[in-house]
Amino acid sequence: MAKKKLDYILLAAVLMLVTLGLVFVYSASYYSAQISYGNKYFFLTKQLIGALAGAAAMIVLSLVKLDFIKNLWIAGVVVSAVLLCLVFVPGIGIKNYGARRWIGIGGFSMQPSEIAKFAFVLFCAVYMSRVDIGKLRNCLPPIAVGVVFCGLIIAEPNMSITMCMALLMLVMLYLGGMKWKHFMLMIIPLIIAVPLLIVIEPYRLQRLFAFIDPWASPKDEGYQLIQSLYALGSGGWFGVGLFNSRQKYRFLPFAESDFVFAVIGEEIGLFGCLCVFALYLTVIVRGVRIAVNSRDKFSCFLAGGISAVVAIQTLLNFAVVTGSIPPTGLPLPFISYGGTSLVVFMSAMGILLNLSAKVRADDLGDSLWIT
Repeated sequence: MAKKKLDYILLAAVLMLVTLGLVFVYSASYYSAQISYGNKYFFLTKQLIGALAGAAAMIVLSLVKLDFIKNLWIAGVVVSAVLLCLVFVPGIGIKNYGARRWIGIGGFSMQPSEIAKFAFVLFCAVYMSRVDIGKLRNCLPPIAVGVVFCGLIIAEPNMSITMCMALLMLVMLYLGGMKWKHFMLMIIPLIIAVPLLIVIEPYRLQRLFAFIDPWASPKDEGYQLIQSLYALGSGGWFGVGLFNSRQKYRFLPFAESDFVFAVIGEEIGLFGCLCVFALYLTVIVRGVRIAVNSRDKFSCFLAGGISAVVAIQTLLNFAVVTGSIPPTGLPLPFISYGGTSLVVFMSAMGILLNLSAKVRADDLGDSLWIT
């Protein structure tokens, strides 16, 4: 067997995104952090701790045996389900902005839905490598796990991550070889469910109206989208300059987290946004190449699923910030403020690097890789 080779392009793209995250979390938050906490480095410090923890996890998971990771497929689902249930337990679940999406013990907090996405990918990768997904009855376990996760997440409520999970479930079943007639049976209920979920919650309906015409409520539901568009519009081709954003002065809500891409667009312009997009595209393309070149189904499905999570969440965040879909809270992978998201995504990249090394060691031909 050939000596394992590290995928330096994938690693470099991930590290550049994390570094950009540190820079723009600081830029977007130092004013509000100084006002709220008396420390302009408050958010940056927490993000740096998450980056260091994520780097350690990435290194470990890039080196461990894949059989160890594979054996966690059931435990990952069970632990994720338990954590998702704990958000509703008083004293453990943390409620912010009317939603229970976090659990906290002492000074530590985490968002279980971030873990659940990748636990679902691992479950599907192992399960689908052992059965024929072309048979409808074999599709039921992944669907059941996906529906349970979606139900627990929407109950928080968290519409954005629920959408992510639902799309991820469709992608995994498609990768596994689900027949089109069965696939359509899945899509139709999802299409019906989306408007129902919007209608039953007044705030979601208000967000939809704000998306259609944000100027109808410029100080309420339309405010955040308008401020995001102001930021992107004022950035022009090359931006107003690093650290020179005006919207971060408490005009744009969640500037360091869900809407950090708006600050990026304002400070480094369209050209900078395209460079950021190119980094994400690099990560996704490398992941897809790993999946395509994998010799076994498990590695193929796992690499494909990890790539799908990054692609879905990145595109949804871009779409929200640019006003292409109704506003909803969704962090931008590797860049948005949030320790759980950063550690989990970097851990997933460790697994992807591990899979990449395995593919290269299997001598499938380095000529297939961009070097």
